Amino acid sequence: MSAFAKYRHAFLVGLQSNIIYRWNFGIRALFSLFHLAFVFILWGAAYKGQTQIGGVDLNQTLPYFILLLVMQFFIGAFNEDYQISEEIRNGLINQFLLKPVNYYGYRFSIFLAARSVSGLLGLLPLLVALPLLKDHLVLPSEGWRLALGLPAMVMAGLIQFTIAYCFGLLSFWFLEIQSFIILSLAVETMLGGQMFPLDLMPGWFFRVSQFLPYYYQMYFPTAIFTGRLNQAQAFEGLALQAFWVAALLGLAHLLWTRGLRRHTAVGG
Repeated sequence: MSAFAKYRHAFLVGLQSNIIYRWNFGIRALFSLFHLAFVFILWGAAYKGQTQIGGVDLNQTLPYFILLLVMQFFIGAFNEDYQISEEIRNGLINQFLLKPVNYYGYRFSIFLAARSVSGLLGLLPLLVALPLLKDHLVLPSEGWRLALGLPAMVMAGLIQFTIAYCFGLLSFWFLEIQSFIILSLAVETMLGGQMFPLDLMPGWFFRVSQFLPYYYQMYFPTAIFTGRLNQAQAFEGLALQAFWVAALLGLAHLLWTRGLRRHTAVGG
């Protein structure tokens, strides 16, 4: 069986298993509209009596949060770290040591399947709410934003998954990784622009965040699509984003090889 066929099969199996839980994804997407309503109320109050905050008006801020919600369903890592951790702790990882299957490739195929289901289901509530959102969902029309935003979105998904993958591999050394994941989620929420657009923060904070991988998970592709970055900034960001993809893949490989040595040593 070719490499492509193996991972295509893993993708299809993941697709079938995630379709079983389609109602879970659908309900989660439905409740995300309440979060979006809160965002509209909060930022509407923040802009009350003024046209701009940090040089950005309300019609640039609201599309950012709408698109950020879409990004979370299409490229966000929900529980991949816990799934990997469970396979290591329960010994299910052993089957991948005896077969010509790359574990990262297998898990990434499952991730793509899950995000395909959650992404499409996440769009449904937004389509229902589109009559209410259309006046606020005004995006720049430059063609280069789509040309640069799509690869940025793909690499953002790689970064998102690989960070979760690395945290899952920590189970080779630690019995419980929940504290690490909670800490990472808190940092990601702050430095990834999920609480507020990073360009509204002090200049030094924004510049420092650009050198960290969390910036490239959600904020960067969303900022390209919504016009918060110009073309030069987008090209610079793509180069740094590619660096972080390569660095995290290298870290994932290191953790995997070192973890297997420990795993086989402990397991005899």
